[in-house]
Amino acid sequence: MSNSINFAVVGTGIFATDTHLPTIQKIPELKAVAAYNRTKSKAEKFAEKYNIAKSKVYDSLEQIFQDPEIDFVDALLPVQYNLDVVKLAIQYQKPLCFEKPIAANLIQAKEIVQLSETTDVPLMVLENWTFLTAIDIIKQQVLPKIGQVVGFTYHATGPFNSTNKYLATSWRQRPVHVGGFLSDGGVHQIALLTEVLGPVDSISGFTKQVRKETGADDILFSSVKMNTGVIGTFTYGSSFGATDKAQSFTIYGTNGSLVYDWSPSLTKPTITYQTGSETSEASEKIVIEIDEVDTIEEEFKNFRDVVVAKDKKLIRVTPAKAFHHLAIIEAALQSSKQNGASVKVELP
Repeated sequence: MSNSINFAVVGTGIFATDTHLPTIQKIPELKAVAAYNRTKSKAEKFAEKYNIAKSKVYDSLEQIFQDPEIDFVDALLPVQYNLDVVKLAIQYQKPLCFEKPIAANLIQAKEIVQLSETTDVPLMVLENWTFLTAIDIIKQQVLPKIGQVVGFTYHATGPFNSTNKYLATSWRQRPVHVGGFLSDGGVHQIALLTEVLGPVDSISGFTKQVRKETGADDILFSSVKMNTGVIGTFTYGSSFGATDKAQSFTIYGTNGSLVYDWSPSLTKPTITYQTGSETSEASEKIVIEIDEVDTIEEEFKNFRDVVVAKDKKLIRVTPAKAFHHLAIIEAALQSSKQNGASVKVELP
């Protein structure tokens, strides 16, 4: 490997153009040197914009993985193709990071997990919320102060936005992946929940499709039991009528409580907590303002370190972890079909 870490972009659509490349370019060592898209003209346009040589715009995925000058591949494909890309990465021993959710369904996701366990090739799922600064602050600074955690309320809701540029993409209008918008955005929310409180054991929920444009059920109201026995509620959806976009995570302990609020209306995200085992012992509320990092930049720094060290143990979001996030959404959908019955979250 040269001083620069050369990577290829597979899938040169909106997110690659508007987010991945501009973010990765902040990391000096990383250099985009190749591109592929099913519609080659789109890859050529992308390559021209980012000074990638025409000769490095490939006609097939296999050509990308065969290129010895490429150190890793950044894949942004409709998730039903993630399994195919993983197989190529292992075949050609090429480190791969790929967009969430991990796969279109749990059968594909389980195969990805099984494949990842048979190889030393680094395979990382891009779930950037895992890198939120707030997670470490909550776990290290605040949770120890509020005693044993007994419950939580996780609330992330907002209004429908018909001008959302991703709404027009075919894989969102006609999703073949589990949960459609619920899994596309929901795995971010689940990543935050589980990074703080651990794995989910079971879920009882109801889902509903509010907007035809989303192509599938798009809101979720549920009750959740964690592996630790902690219980709580999880509400998610952005298909409602006019309302404030509200995002908060309240955790209740035996010696206090905390509220993490990252609603867009705030200047900065905040963690507010108070301690005390009962009303008469309640402390003053303490507010921590969070200077949040660029989580997408942080996830690529993580993968850079993985590629340089050639050590998949450094990966923060493994296929097994990403499987769990998708499995929670699948369990919620199954629960809704069973009139809200409690459904165990499937293991990989």
